[in-house]
Amino acid sequence: MSNKELPIEQREELLEVLKDRFEKNMNRHEGLEWEKVQMKLEANTGKLWSLNEMEVTGGEPDVVDYDNETDEYIFYDCAAESPKGRRSVCYDREALESRKKHKPENSVMDMASAMGIELLTEEQYRELQKLGEFDRKTSSWIQTPTDIRTLGGALFCDRRYGHVFVYHNGADSYYAARGFRGSLRV
Repeated sequence: MSNKELPIEQREELLEVLKDRFEKNMNRHEGLEWEKVQMKLEANTGKLWSLNEMEVTGGEPDVVDYDNETDEYIFYDCAAESPKGRRSVCYDREALESRKKHKPENSVMDMASAMGIELLTEEQYRELQKLGEFDRKTSSWIQTPTDIRTLGGALFCDRRYGHVFVYHNGADSYYAARGFRGSLRV
């Protein structure tokens, strides 16, 4: 068993959690069937490992779409607030290394890469917000265009006053209430 594969018992527990969340939140994936999702997951144990990483860091991953062209289910972190196990991190390795003191333990891009997931784009974040109200007390880093990142900035989003907002900050900043949400295709 590789280090990116879950033991059978843990795999079964995760599948139960995901099935339960899927059935309780049918508005996120109308017309999709859990049995087909489960077949895909069981055939892709590396992706199941990534979903487990999303789960143990507080992301509460759930299916939000199906891509007919690629035959893939799309999972997003659907926790009400930015995942607790992924907060207090700056944007990327460059930002982390640029800090002279009070460095955070990690960066968003390094964590997402290690987990095998992608950081949500602004478009994906807005799609997520159509499925519920997320980040009403927290905020989440999103993929930042190269031209903004080159100038030292990074983007994040939240939901306040019934609207989704996109903001900017220095990529080296980090806050206890800012984490990140990811996506995974299976």
